[in-house]
Amino acid sequence: MSYVMAAELQAALYGLLSADAGVSALAEVHDALPPGDEPELYALIGPEQVRDRSDQTGTGAEHELTISILARQPGFGGAKALAAAICDAIGGTPPALARGRIVYLTFHKARAARVETDDRRRIDLIFRARLEDD
Repeated sequence: MSYVMAAELQAALYGLLSADAGVSALAEVHDALPPGDEPELYALIGPEQVRDRSDQTGTGAEHELTISILARQPGFGGAKALAAAICDAIGGTPPALARGRIVYLTFHKARAARVETDDRRRIDLIFRARLEDD
């Protein structure tokens, strides 16, 4: 198993989403909680689970990663628009990594819910990425 490309994958996704015109027109992307006041709408690259996918030809891993959309807006409209823009951005050609390569990067599932403690909305987009090391 290899977790050596996890930081590369996160940096590549952050760069891809931050540079995408459709995503950046709607909100900022963060890979840590934003400092100061929480924005009305933002995306947060978050948790992941990784499984070994090594075989006789080399080292590899499957990453199941979550990108959360957090909104302090009424309804899900803004959050769903941002979720769609993120899916569009990720659905294209996978970004290059400095080490290894992305074999595939696909949408797996989503979960939308109201945050019960206040009037916020949250959508968790879950993607799967298969990585191979050089």
